[in-house]
Amino acid sequence: MTTDLLTLPPNAPPAFHLLAKPTGAVCNLDCSYCFFLSKEMLYPGSRFRMADDLLELYIKQLLEAHQVPEVNVAWQGGEPTLMGLDFFRRSVELVEKHRRPDQQVLHTIQTNGTQIDDEWAAFFKQHNFLVGLSVDGPREMHDAYRVNKGGSGTFDQVMRGLHALRRHEVDFNILCTLNAANADHPVEVYRFFRDELGAQFIQFIPIIERVEPEQVDAALATGAKLYAGEPGPIAPAPWSSWHDRPLYTQTGTVVTDRSIQPEQFGRFLMGVFDEWVRRDVGTVYVQMFDVTLGAHVGQYTLCIHSPTCGNALALEHNGDLYSCDHFVEPDYLLGNIQDRHMIELIASPQQRQFGQDKMDTLPRYCRECDVRFACHGGCPKDRFISTPDGEPGLNYLCAGFKLFFHHVDAPMREMANLLRQGRYADEIMGVLAQQEKALFAHAGRNDPCPCGSG
Repeated sequence: MTTDLLTLPPNAPPAFHLLAKPTGAVCNLDCSYCFFLSKEMLYPGSRFRMADDLLELYIKQLLEAHQVPEVNVAWQGGEPTLMGLDFFRRSVELVEKHRRPDQQVLHTIQTNGTQIDDEWAAFFKQHNFLVGLSVDGPREMHDAYRVNKGGSGTFDQVMRGLHALRRHEVDFNILCTLNAANADHPVEVYRFFRDELGAQFIQFIPIIERVEPEQVDAALATGAKLYAGEPGPIAPAPWSSWHDRPLYTQTGTVVTDRSIQPEQFGRFLMGVFDEWVRRDVGTVYVQMFDVTLGAHVGQYTLCIHSPTCGNALALEHNGDLYSCDHFVEPDYLLGNIQDRHMIELIASPQQRQFGQDKMDTLPRYCRECDVRFACHGGCPKDRFISTPDGEPGLNYLCAGFKLFFHHVDAPMREMANLLRQGRYADEIMGVLAQQEKALFAHAGRNDPCPCGSG
């Protein structure tokens, strides 16, 4: 197709988010819960390195496809820093070569941090990269599952990388997976990120490892425990150690015991929120809280809790484009950008239907839910349990979402009202302080503590 913006397909979104994986699934770590390590099976015999001509084609098409001035060049893996620094120097050069004069480009990279030194950090600072750093909390929690190929914890290596970023004043955010090791410690985890790491931007990503029924026997043979109930957790070996393992796909109604439990997820978010809303609004940005506040003012910025999805895709090292980072599997392969321009694939009926299905497949239980406006069923990858009346398609995390959305409803409404008045959301901290002061003033000597501690 021609690259004139006027010839873009009629269904082309004006903007989209694309995670490019220049090393595919290859990583220098062996995190126990990382299902993506199995994606190497999609490309047997591959070198798992994005070629220079494909890099240029990707950058060129990405810039051509955007109809808005702001474009995000986002790198992920696997571990993208294994490509080496020269690859990213080249990517920046190609952006400058191909971007239109009106385009502003943000470079982002998600990394485990173990490769970052002063040279990397200086480069990130020079080119205004936003660095996403994967950290699961303090040492014991982080090292529970984020291990190297020898099975040892990686906390010290990650902290070295973080300190390099801070020395060079690189903007970074923390991506923390929520799992069995850290999910019962919300305040400790949050304070560690805020106070020890100096994080101002934090994402919490729930670990939900789905397992096919036929994998249960294999897991039990390794001595794993199986618990009654749906979903019942099992503990298979780390995905990378399954030499005869199946390709991980978003199927199965059983989850591993590394996975977070639904109400545990809700309680974690509640614990962090109660700390954040009283002292950190406007200075620390927690993605889930920003997204929830957005829903209260009718703005949806994250695919997970938007009515529809389909505008957050994944590009493999060889140019294959998939519907979503969570669906890098054969049924969701749209094509290769070396054969068709990426915007044609993004605007294809297959991809548009993928995004619309998020809304169309909501069970009645969700359609009638009082927090639908904030939830919209969550991510389709997690919709694998049944509603109370037996309809399939309920999100595994539903109970946790309900706990959280109900818990934060009043302060979120207050912050939304502040924004509508042209004021700042951080005024909520003063509002809550006054409310709690009044409660303490009227509390009797033998009454439960108004702070909620009993």
